[in-house]
Amino acid sequence: MLYFCGMKRNETIESYNRRIDAAVEFIDRHLDEELELADIARVANFSPFHFHRIFRAFRGEPLGSFITRSRVEAAARLLRYSELPVETIAYNVGFGVPSSLTKAFQRIYRITPSEYRSGKNIQLNNINIMKTVQNDSTFKLRAPKIVELDPKTALCVSFRGDYKQLDYSGAFARMWALVKKQGLYSAGIEHIGIFHNDPKVTDAADLLTDVCLVVKKTAVAEDGVGVLTIDGGRYAVFTHVGPYDDVQKVYDAIYGEWVPANCTCGDDCQCPPGECKCALRDAPVFEKYVNDPDRVAPEKLKTEIYIPIK
Repeated sequence: MLYFCGMKRNETIESYNRRIDAAVEFIDRHLDEELELADIARVANFSPFHFHRIFRAFRGEPLGSFITRSRVEAAARLLRYSELPVETIAYNVGFGVPSSLTKAFQRIYRITPSEYRSGKNIQLNNINIMKTVQNDSTFKLRAPKIVELDPKTALCVSFRGDYKQLDYSGAFARMWALVKKQGLYSAGIEHIGIFHNDPKVTDAADLLTDVCLVVKKTAVAEDGVGVLTIDGGRYAVFTHVGPYDDVQKVYDAIYGEWVPANCTCGDDCQCPPGECKCALRDAPVFEKYVNDPDRVAPEKLKTEIYIPIK
């Protein structure tokens, strides 16, 4: 059964907030350690595939940014109330090298840790950007289509690096060249993007992306183009019309509104860690690009977002 409003939605949002709060408490207690996405998701009883998007939707801030800000705020307290060296404080709050603390501190507070320590009467004016989903009504989510997909065979160019600096056009051009070379053309070829990491959690240099071209015929990997299978199963398909830069708003609404409204666990999830029986399924989200950005104005671009559901 699918819900989208009323008491069910309110109760589930409260439950999700409590689970996010448990994750925040875990982060606060382990700032001096290496914090892994899977461990934090397990504490909140969410799938690692989806947790960073749920966290962003409910806290108004990406998980990685929240962790960094928490570490910097903890460092500010130690700078003010202890005599520990800056280097020791950096390690104590989870920065691998002191220079990382300095850079993060300057970005958030506009001064260095040493400058703050030497002027403890300085009022740090960091803006707390945390918000909850209930306060954000600026974006209205369209109801999704629920579809059952067969597995898809796709040509694939895999990238490691910053999402914003990838050569998407070049990747699609290489795959279309292989379509021509191997005689793979048919109706129904689809342009797909699979983004495996959250850029606010994973270093830009380590982000993994698969740029895909779904084909209907048997393909062979060559010329730096691979072949992969995109999982079949049930998906909720959300459609966004507008610039690609606005797609994040759709994700925030999906994970802040639609996902809680469709949770089947009730107010207090009692599922074992990592086995929450909510609408989500442990499979990657993917995006389908319906029209060509070289031929269509940004405000008319159509993107379909496929959320795997049980």
